[in-house]
Amino acid sequence: MKQKAFARWLKWILLGMALCGIMVYGVAFPALGRQIADFEEGAYDHCFWPWLIFIWCSGIPCYVILALCWKIAGNIGNQKAFSSDNARLFRNISRLAAGDSVFFFLGNIVYCFVGYSHPGIVICSVFPVFAGVAISVGTAGLSQLVQEAAELQQQSDLTI
Repeated sequence: MKQKAFARWLKWILLGMALCGIMVYGVAFPALGRQIADFEEGAYDHCFWPWLIFIWCSGIPCYVILALCWKIAGNIGNQKAFSSDNARLFRNISRLAAGDSVFFFLGNIVYCFVGYSHPGIVICSVFPVFAGVAISVGTAGLSQLVQEAAELQQQSDLTI
């Protein structure tokens, strides 16, 4: 597959991910949260808006990451897959994923201590936090590999 076609497919996938995120953050979480808040005749009603705002705040870095991935796809389409720019973008994605994971986990712990959450929710939050850490480590490794490939490509361009 040519790089332009690959970049086009990546951009379509990123658009699909953005739309799925809008459905999850904008429709599913508010509807589910409202059902949970109504459970036991409003016992958890005071938790609805703090949790929804927290979830929305944790989604902001995800959309920034999608924007950075869009730039990477554009660089791939422009025959610049192995560039220092892509290495920098991967490094930024790694930092955002790590920061969002820490924010999400600490927010869950704080909400548990103030009575907006249950310890079981904190335990369940380990799974998305692990996914965020895995993305962070993977993109940090990609950043290093892309940077090394960019340096090798620059050296080979200078030898001819």
